[in-house]
Amino acid sequence: MEYRLLGHSGLKVSAIAMGTMTFGRGKDAVGSTSLKEAHKQVNLCLDHGVNLIDTANVYSAGRSEEITGAALKGKRADVLLATKVRFGMGPGPNDRGLSRHHIINQCEASLKRLQTDWIDLYQVHQWDGQTPIEEIMAALDYLVSSGMVRYIGCSNWSGWHIMRGLAAAERMGGARFISQQIHYTIEAREAEYELVPIALSEGLGILVWSPLAGGLLTGKFRRGKKHPAGTRHEKEQREPPIRDWERLYDIVEVIVDIAKAHKVSGAQVALAWTLGRPGVASLIVGGRNEDQFRDSLGAADLKLTAEERRRLDDASKLPLIYPYWHQAFTATDRLSEADLALLSPYL
Repeated sequence: MEYRLLGHSGLKVSAIAMGTMTFGRGKDAVGSTSLKEAHKQVNLCLDHGVNLIDTANVYSAGRSEEITGAALKGKRADVLLATKVRFGMGPGPNDRGLSRHHIINQCEASLKRLQTDWIDLYQVHQWDGQTPIEEIMAALDYLVSSGMVRYIGCSNWSGWHIMRGLAAAERMGGARFISQQIHYTIEAREAEYELVPIALSEGLGILVWSPLAGGLLTGKFRRGKKHPAGTRHEKEQREPPIRDWERLYDIVEVIVDIAKAHKVSGAQVALAWTLGRPGVASLIVGGRNEDQFRDSLGAADLKLTAEERRRLDDASKLPLIYPYWHQAFTATDRLSEADLALLSPYL
Protein backbone atom coordinates (compact mmCIF):
# COMPACT_ATOMS: atom_id res chain seq x y z
CA MET A 1 0.00 0.00 0.00
CA GLU A 2 1.19 3.49 -0.86
CA TYR A 3 0.84 6.27 1.72
CA ARG A 4 0.45 9.90 0.71
CA LEU A 5 0.60 13.15 2.66
CA LEU A 6 -2.85 14.63 3.17
CA GLY A 7 -2.59 18.17 1.88
CA HIS A 8 -0.31 20.61 3.67
CA SER A 9 0.00 18.45 6.78
CA GLY A 10 2.26 15.74 8.10
CA LEU A 11 -0.53 13.15 8.08
CA LYS A 12 -0.06 10.20 5.73
CA VAL A 13 -3.09 8.33 4.44
CA SER A 14 -3.35 5.11 2.45
CA ALA A 15 -4.01 5.56 -1.27
CA ILE A 16 -7.13 3.44 -0.80
CA ALA A 17 -9.39 4.28 2.14
CA MET A 18 -12.40 2.40 3.45
CA GLY A 19 -15.87 3.91 3.21
CA THR A 20 -18.64 2.75 5.53
CA MET A 21 -21.83 4.14 3.97
CA THR A 22 -23.08 0.57 3.56
CA PHE A 23 -22.80 -0.12 7.31
CA GLY A 24 -26.19 -0.36 9.00
CA ARG A 25 -29.81 -0.49 7.97
CA GLY A 26 -32.50 2.10 7.58
CA LYS A 27 -34.94 3.77 5.23
CA ASP A 28 -32.24 5.73 3.39
CA ALA A 29 -29.37 3.29 3.89
CA VAL A 30 -27.29 2.39 0.83
CA GLY A 31 -26.50 -1.06 2.16
CA SER A 32 -27.26 -3.36 5.06
CA THR A 33 -23.88 -4.47 6.36
CA SER A 34 -24.14 -6.04 9.82
CA LEU A 35 -21.57 -5.71 12.59
CA LYS A 36 -20.36 -9.26 11.94
CA GLU A 37 -19.75 -8.54 8.26
CA ALA A 38 -18.27 -5.12 9.07
CA HIS A 39 -15.67 -6.82 11.29
CA LYS A 40 -14.58 -8.96 8.34
CA GLN A 41 -14.44 -6.04 5.93
CA VAL A 42 -12.49 -3.82 8.33
CA ASN A 43 -9.97 -6.57 9.05
CA LEU A 44 -9.53 -7.23 5.34
CA CYS A 45 -8.80 -3.57 4.63
CA LEU A 46 -6.43 -3.20 7.57
CA ASP A 47 -4.58 -6.36 6.51
CA HIS A 48 -4.03 -4.74 3.10
CA GLY A 49 -2.54 -1.60 4.64
CA VAL A 50 -5.57 0.70 4.70
CA ASN A 51 -5.14 3.22 7.51
CA LEU A 52 -8.06 5.61 6.85
CA ILE A 53 -11.71 4.75 7.50
CA ASP A 54 -14.37 7.28 6.54
CA THR A 55 -17.92 7.53 7.83
CA ALA A 56 -20.53 10.21 8.60
CA ASN A 57 -23.08 10.87 11.31
CA VAL A 58 -25.91 10.84 8.76
CA TYR A 59 -25.15 7.38 7.33
CA SER A 60 -28.06 5.17 8.45
CA ALA A 61 -28.93 7.84 11.02
CA GLY A 62 -25.82 7.18 13.11
CA ARG A 63 -25.81 3.41 12.82
CA SER A 64 -22.80 3.44 10.49
CA GLU A 65 -20.74 5.24 13.13
CA GLU A 66 -21.89 2.80 15.81
CA ILE A 67 -20.89 -0.23 13.74
CA THR A 68 -17.59 1.40 12.74
CA GLY A 69 -16.73 2.09 16.36
CA ALA A 70 -17.62 -1.43 17.45
CA ALA A 71 -15.63 -2.97 14.57
CA LEU A 72 -12.55 -0.95 15.57
CA LYS A 73 -12.42 -2.07 19.20
CA GLY A 74 -8.84 -2.90 20.03
CA LYS A 75 -7.62 -1.39 16.75
CA ARG A 76 -8.43 2.30 17.20
CA ALA A 77 -4.84 3.48 17.68
CA ASP A 78 -3.84 1.92 14.34
CA VAL A 79 -6.49 3.70 12.28
CA LEU A 80 -7.20 7.23 11.12
CA LEU A 81 -10.91 7.80 11.62
CA ALA A 82 -12.82 10.41 9.62
CA THR A 83 -16.44 11.46 9.99
CA LYS A 84 -18.66 14.36 8.95
CA VAL A 85 -21.30 16.85 10.06
CA ARG A 86 -23.93 19.00 8.31
CA PHE A 87 -27.05 17.04 7.39
CA GLY A 88 -30.19 16.61 9.47
CA MET A 89 -29.98 14.40 12.56
CA GLY A 90 -33.37 15.26 14.04
CA PRO A 91 -36.63 17.16 13.49
CA GLY A 92 -35.65 20.38 15.26
CA PRO A 93 -34.67 23.65 13.52
CA ASN A 94 -31.11 23.38 14.89
CA ASP A 95 -30.64 19.70 14.10
CA ARG A 96 -28.93 20.42 10.78
CA GLY A 97 -26.44 22.86 9.28
CA LEU A 98 -23.08 24.19 10.43
CA SER A 99 -23.98 26.41 13.36
CA ARG A 100 -21.64 26.28 16.35
CA HIS A 101 -24.49 24.55 18.20
CA HIS A 102 -24.91 21.78 15.64
CA ILE A 103 -21.20 21.23 14.94
CA ILE A 104 -20.21 20.81 18.59
CA ASN A 105 -23.34 18.85 19.51
CA GLN A 106 -22.84 16.39 16.65
CA CYS A 107 -19.12 15.99 17.26
CA GLU A 108 -19.86 14.94 20.83
CA ALA A 109 -22.53 12.54 19.57
CA SER A 110 -20.16 11.07 16.96
CA LEU A 111 -17.48 10.48 19.59
CA LYS A 112 -19.96 8.45 21.64
CA ARG A 113 -21.18 6.41 18.68
CA LEU A 114 -17.62 5.76 17.50
CA GLN A 115 -16.52 4.84 21.06
CA THR A 116 -13.43 7.01 20.78
CA ASP A 117 -11.87 10.02 22.48
CA TRP A 118 -10.86 11.76 19.27
CA ILE A 119 -11.67 12.07 15.58
CA ASP A 120 -8.66 12.28 13.28
CA LEU A 121 -10.41 14.15 10.45
CA TYR A 122 -13.67 16.01 11.01
CA GLN A 123 -15.30 17.17 7.79
CA VAL A 124 -18.11 19.59 7.07
CA HIS A 125 -20.25 17.44 4.78
CA GLN A 126 -21.86 20.17 2.67
CA TRP A 127 -22.08 23.96 2.47
CA ASP A 128 -24.32 25.99 4.81
CA GLY A 129 -25.00 29.40 3.34
CA GLN A 130 -27.04 30.59 6.32
CA THR A 131 -24.30 30.31 8.96
CA PRO A 132 -21.52 32.96 8.97
CA ILE A 133 -18.26 31.45 7.77
CA GLU A 134 -16.51 32.83 10.86
CA GLU A 135 -18.88 30.86 13.08
CA ILE A 136 -18.24 27.66 11.14
CA MET A 137 -14.46 27.96 11.24
CA ALA A 138 -14.39 29.08 14.89
CA ALA A 139 -16.47 26.07 15.94
CA LEU A 140 -14.13 23.71 14.05
CA ASP A 141 -11.09 25.39 15.60
CA TYR A 142 -12.62 24.91 19.06
CA LEU A 143 -12.91 21.17 18.40
CA VAL A 144 -9.25 21.03 17.39
CA SER A 145 -8.01 23.08 20.35
CA SER A 146 -10.12 20.99 22.75
CA GLY A 147 -8.53 17.75 21.50
CA MET A 148 -11.76 16.22 20.24
CA VAL A 149 -10.60 16.62 16.63
CA ARG A 150 -7.08 16.59 15.18
CA TYR A 151 -7.63 17.84 11.61
CA ILE A 152 -10.51 19.40 9.71
CA GLY A 153 -11.67 19.16 6.12
CA CYS A 154 -14.56 20.13 3.88
CA SER A 155 -16.68 18.12 1.48
CA ASN A 156 -18.85 19.12 -1.48
CA TRP A 157 -17.94 22.80 -1.23
CA SER A 158 -17.51 24.92 -4.32
CA GLY A 159 -14.28 26.80 -5.00
CA TRP A 160 -15.43 30.12 -3.57
CA HIS A 161 -16.83 28.41 -0.48
CA ILE A 162 -13.44 26.80 0.18
CA MET A 163 -11.58 30.08 -0.27
CA ARG A 164 -13.95 31.82 2.15
CA GLY A 165 -13.27 29.12 4.73
CA LEU A 166 -9.50 29.32 4.31
CA ALA A 167 -9.55 33.12 4.45
CA ALA A 168 -11.64 33.12 7.63
CA ALA A 169 -9.29 30.62 9.29
CA GLU A 170 -6.30 32.77 8.37
CA ARG A 171 -7.94 35.97 9.66
CA MET A 172 -8.76 34.34 12.99
CA GLY A 173 -5.52 32.39 13.30
CA GLY A 174 -7.43 29.12 13.63
CA ALA A 175 -7.25 25.63 12.21
CA ARG A 176 -7.53 25.42 8.44
CA PHE A 177 -8.78 22.68 6.17
CA ILE A 178 -6.19 20.10 5.15
CA SER A 179 -8.49 18.22 2.80
CA GLN A 180 -11.55 18.30 0.64
CA GLN A 181 -13.66 15.21 -0.01
CA ILE A 182 -15.17 15.42 -3.48
CA HIS A 183 -16.75 13.40 -6.26
CA TYR A 184 -14.12 12.98 -8.98
CA THR A 185 -14.00 10.20 -11.55
CA ILE A 186 -12.94 9.66 -15.12
CA GLU A 187 -16.57 10.35 -16.09
CA ALA A 188 -17.14 13.26 -13.70
CA ARG A 189 -14.14 15.54 -14.19
CA GLU A 190 -15.80 18.86 -13.31
CA ALA A 191 -13.57 19.11 -10.24
CA GLU A 192 -10.68 19.89 -12.59
CA TYR A 193 -12.13 23.32 -13.36
CA GLU A 194 -11.61 24.72 -9.83
CA LEU A 195 -11.39 22.16 -7.03
CA VAL A 196 -8.24 20.37 -8.22
CA PRO A 197 -6.36 23.65 -8.87
CA ILE A 198 -7.42 24.92 -5.44
CA ALA A 199 -6.12 21.72 -3.87
CA LEU A 200 -2.70 22.25 -5.44
CA SER A 201 -2.61 25.98 -4.79
CA GLU A 202 -3.85 25.93 -1.19
CA GLY A 203 -2.47 22.62 0.07
CA LEU A 204 -5.66 20.58 0.35
CA GLY A 205 -5.43 16.84 -0.07
CA ILE A 206 -8.17 15.39 -2.25
CA LEU A 207 -10.22 12.50 -0.88
CA VAL A 208 -12.53 11.04 -3.50
CA TRP A 209 -15.96 9.68 -2.61
CA SER A 210 -17.73 7.17 -4.85
CA PRO A 211 -14.71 6.85 -7.16
CA LEU A 212 -16.55 4.21 -9.22
CA ALA A 213 -19.66 6.39 -9.59
CA GLY A 214 -21.74 3.89 -7.68
CA GLY A 215 -20.54 1.05 -9.90
CA LEU A 216 -21.06 2.75 -13.27
CA LEU A 217 -17.32 2.54 -14.02
CA THR A 218 -16.81 -1.13 -13.15
CA GLY A 219 -17.41 -2.34 -16.70
CA LYS A 220 -20.76 -3.91 -15.84
CA PHE A 221 -22.74 -1.06 -17.39
CA ARG A 222 -22.37 -1.31 -21.16
CA ARG A 223 -23.98 0.21 -24.20
CA GLY A 224 -27.09 -1.69 -25.30
CA LYS A 225 -27.37 -3.78 -22.14
CA LYS A 226 -29.81 -3.57 -19.25
CA HIS A 227 -28.42 -2.23 -16.01
CA PRO A 228 -27.45 -5.13 -13.72
CA ALA A 229 -30.15 -6.27 -11.32
CA GLY A 230 -29.64 -5.43 -7.67
CA THR A 231 -27.58 -2.29 -8.32
CA ARG A 232 -28.59 1.19 -7.23
CA HIS A 233 -28.78 2.22 -10.91
CA GLU A 234 -31.16 -0.56 -11.94
CA LYS A 235 -34.23 1.69 -12.01
CA GLU A 236 -33.27 5.27 -11.21
CA GLN A 237 -30.11 7.28 -11.86
CA ARG A 238 -29.76 10.24 -9.53
CA GLU A 239 -26.24 10.31 -8.12
CA PRO A 240 -24.03 10.98 -9.91
CA PRO A 241 -26.12 12.58 -12.65
CA ILE A 242 -25.11 11.28 -16.09
CA ARG A 243 -25.71 13.98 -18.68
CA ASP A 244 -24.34 12.08 -21.64
CA TRP A 245 -24.81 8.31 -21.49
CA GLU A 246 -23.12 7.79 -24.85
CA ARG A 247 -19.99 9.49 -23.52
CA LEU A 248 -20.12 7.26 -20.42
CA TYR A 249 -20.35 4.15 -22.55
CA ASP A 250 -17.43 5.35 -24.71
CA ILE A 251 -15.33 5.76 -21.56
CA VAL A 252 -16.34 2.34 -20.24
CA GLU A 253 -15.32 0.69 -23.54
CA VAL A 254 -11.78 2.06 -23.13
CA ILE A 255 -11.72 0.99 -19.47
CA VAL A 256 -12.77 -2.55 -20.36
CA ASP A 257 -10.24 -2.80 -23.17
CA ILE A 258 -7.37 -1.73 -20.90
CA ALA A 259 -8.62 -4.03 -18.12
CA LYS A 260 -8.46 -7.01 -20.48
CA ALA A 261 -4.87 -6.15 -21.39
CA HIS A 262 -3.89 -6.14 -17.70
CA LYS A 263 -6.17 -9.06 -16.80
CA VAL A 264 -7.82 -7.04 -14.06
CA SER A 265 -11.31 -5.67 -13.45
CA GLY A 266 -12.62 -2.49 -15.02
CA ALA A 267 -13.01 -1.11 -11.52
CA GLN A 268 -9.26 -1.31 -10.92
CA VAL A 269 -8.53 0.60 -14.14
CA ALA A 270 -11.00 3.37 -13.26
CA LEU A 271 -9.57 3.66 -9.74
CA ALA A 272 -5.97 3.63 -10.96
CA TRP A 273 -6.73 6.50 -13.35
CA THR A 274 -8.09 8.64 -10.52
CA LEU A 275 -5.19 7.74 -8.22
CA GLY A 276 -2.82 9.17 -10.83
CA ARG A 277 -4.49 12.57 -11.00
CA PRO A 278 -2.84 15.68 -9.47
CA GLY A 279 -3.66 16.38 -5.85
CA VAL A 280 -5.42 13.08 -5.14
CA ALA A 281 -4.42 11.62 -1.77
CA SER A 282 -6.85 8.74 -1.33
CA LEU A 283 -9.88 7.06 -2.86
CA ILE A 284 -12.67 6.12 -0.46
CA VAL A 285 -14.03 2.80 -1.66
CA GLY A 286 -17.10 1.03 -0.40
CA GLY A 287 -18.43 -2.45 -0.85
CA ARG A 288 -21.30 -4.73 -0.04
CA ASN A 289 -18.99 -7.68 0.56
CA GLU A 290 -15.35 -8.66 0.99
CA ASP A 291 -14.89 -9.50 -2.69
CA GLN A 292 -15.74 -5.95 -3.75
CA PHE A 293 -13.27 -4.49 -1.25
CA ARG A 294 -10.60 -6.98 -2.25
CA ASP A 295 -10.95 -6.05 -5.92
CA SER A 296 -10.81 -2.30 -5.24
CA LEU A 297 -7.71 -2.70 -3.08
CA GLY A 298 -5.92 -4.17 -6.10
CA ALA A 299 -6.04 -0.77 -7.80
CA ALA A 300 -3.26 0.47 -5.52
CA ASP A 301 -0.82 -1.82 -7.33
CA LEU A 302 -2.01 -1.27 -10.91
CA LYS A 303 0.32 0.87 -13.02
CA LEU A 304 -1.17 2.31 -16.19
CA THR A 305 1.16 3.19 -19.05
CA ALA A 306 1.37 6.71 -20.44
CA GLU A 307 -0.41 5.54 -23.58
CA GLU A 308 -3.23 3.97 -21.56
CA ARG A 309 -3.65 7.16 -19.59
CA ARG A 310 -3.73 9.16 -22.85
CA ARG A 311 -6.51 6.92 -24.20
CA LEU A 312 -8.53 7.34 -21.00
CA ASP A 313 -7.93 11.09 -20.97
CA ASP A 314 -8.97 11.50 -24.59
CA ALA A 315 -12.20 9.55 -24.03
CA SER A 316 -13.19 11.65 -21.03
CA LYS A 317 -11.74 15.13 -21.56
CA LEU A 318 -14.19 17.95 -20.84
CA PRO A 319 -14.58 21.12 -22.94
CA LEU A 320 -12.93 24.21 -21.52
CA ILE A 321 -15.46 26.66 -20.09
CA TYR A 322 -14.85 30.39 -19.59
CA PRO A 323 -12.51 31.82 -18.33
CA TYR A 324 -10.30 28.77 -18.91
CA TRP A 325 -10.49 28.73 -22.70
CA HIS A 326 -9.46 32.38 -22.65
CA GLN A 327 -6.54 31.59 -20.34
CA ALA A 328 -5.47 28.80 -22.68
CA PHE A 329 -5.38 31.33 -25.54
CA THR A 330 -3.76 34.30 -23.79
CA ALA A 331 -2.10 33.37 -20.47
CA THR A 332 0.24 30.52 -21.41
CA ASP A 333 3.35 32.58 -20.71
CA ARG A 334 2.62 32.80 -16.96
CA LEU A 335 0.80 29.68 -15.73
CA SER A 336 1.39 27.95 -12.39
CA GLU A 337 1.38 24.26 -11.55
CA ALA A 338 -2.18 24.65 -10.29
CA ASP A 339 -3.23 26.29 -13.58
CA LEU A 340 -1.59 23.57 -15.62
CA ALA A 341 -3.42 20.81 -13.74
CA LEU A 342 -6.41 21.82 -15.85
CA LEU A 343 -4.94 23.57 -18.87
CA SER A 344 -1.92 21.51 -19.92
CA PRO A 345 -3.87 19.00 -22.09
CA TYR A 346 -5.43 21.89 -24.03
CA LEU A 347 -2.27 23.87 -24.79
